[in-house]
Amino acid sequence: MTLLADVQAVHEDADLLVLQKPAGLLCVPGRGPDKQDCLSARAQQHWPGALIVHRLDQATSGLVLMARHIDAQRRLSHAFAERQVHKRYQAVVWGLLAAQEGAWNEINLPIAADWERRPLRVIDPAHGKPSLTRWRLLGHHPATGTSRIELEPVTGRTHQLRVHMAAVGHPILGDALYAPAEVQALAPRLLLHASHLAFAHPSTGEPLALEWAADF
Repeated sequence: MTLLADVQAVHEDADLLVLQKPAGLLCVPGRGPDKQDCLSARAQQHWPGALIVHRLDQATSGLVLMARHIDAQRRLSHAFAERQVHKRYQAVVWGLLAAQEGAWNEINLPIAADWERRPLRVIDPAHGKPSLTRWRLLGHHPATGTSRIELEPVTGRTHQLRVHMAAVGHPILGDALYAPAEVQALAPRLLLHASHLAFAHPSTGEPLALEWAADF
């Protein structure tokens, strides 16, 4: 395992990297000199030529896949586009969810850009793109009135997990975009973590599955 400026590589080989992104770090540079520190820049310091394949929101922590060369990036990007990369997240949400522990449930609500409040997204039955999230209850925390859940985005819309959980009345703790102020205040950060990545290796075709537990 390689540790680089608060970024850990949980897997590295000649074709790809799987890195653990801390909450609050951008995946790619933003606009302005204060937004140049990011996961891709840190990775390129240690693995020159490393290329982004997908992104996590700045506020989300967890596993991010990067390619070591352009052919691997092309193959991995194709796998994402064809939904051949399986991702799971853990989150803590407001409220005690009424669900059977461990059983998978679905949220199927179309998501569209909120053009007047960009970069926010909204549920929009008329103009939204089909968006499907699977989730299951991992446990209740009665003392805090919260639930821990596992989430699996079937589609990959911007802010999908955050928008869907807020839409069903269980926003993610610490969500500065979609949770009411009292739910934002329950955590010092967004309690959403990309905990699982599974895909076929771009060179060998062998299945590769990686896990990184949430620290909340």
